[in-house]
Amino acid sequence: MQIHHLYLGELKSNCYIIETEPGRCVAVDIGGDSYKLLDMLENKKLKLTKILLTHGHFDHTGGVAEVAAATGAEVFIHEADSYMLGSEKASLAADISVLPFKPVTKYTAVGDDCYIRDGDCYFRVMHTPGHSPGSVCYICDNLIFSGDTLFCCSIGRTDFSGGNIIAMENSLKRIASLSGDYRLYPGHNQTSTLDFERKNNPYLRSAART
Repeated sequence: MQIHHLYLGELKSNCYIIETEPGRCVAVDIGGDSYKLLDMLENKKLKLTKILLTHGHFDHTGGVAEVAAATGAEVFIHEADSYMLGSEKASLAADISVLPFKPVTKYTAVGDDCYIRDGDCYFRVMHTPGHSPGSVCYICDNLIFSGDTLFCCSIGRTDFSGGNIIAMENSLKRIASLSGDYRLYPGHNQTSTLDFERKNNPYLRSAART
């Protein structure tokens, strides 16, 4: 499984493009700069079929409308964050972004423990609220795309509207309890591994002890 990485949007959020079979791929989060992703797809001769959103904040969704329109890719988001796709205020774009808000009107709402299949890959939806009500991690084989739930040695903020520190602690506890090691692909900053975070991330360590 080959994974490509782009920094997209005003906050340079991570976008991951996962090849699910030859010539076919899905993207996890598209924070903006849609032309960069579309150029990459053309250069690598990849067809984007699905867009998996870890949550509804604009810095992870800002390029979705344009990319979905250009590629026909189906958009997936947890049902609890789906309203953010049509709300400049709820997505935080009204308060932080200086670019025009582009709503996403066509999407598929998913829930905890759904599986999304593409090509040879199955992505398990793990509901991990805390940063937002509908934050999720996508788990595929030994990979976790953790959005703004879990970062390398840190976690996502819980002080935005809809954030909840207790829910975050419960989500971190659930992640920590996964069996075995995983490669961690967060929404911001560098990649890591779950074993490294179990040992070095103070938030994950604290949640695991409760």
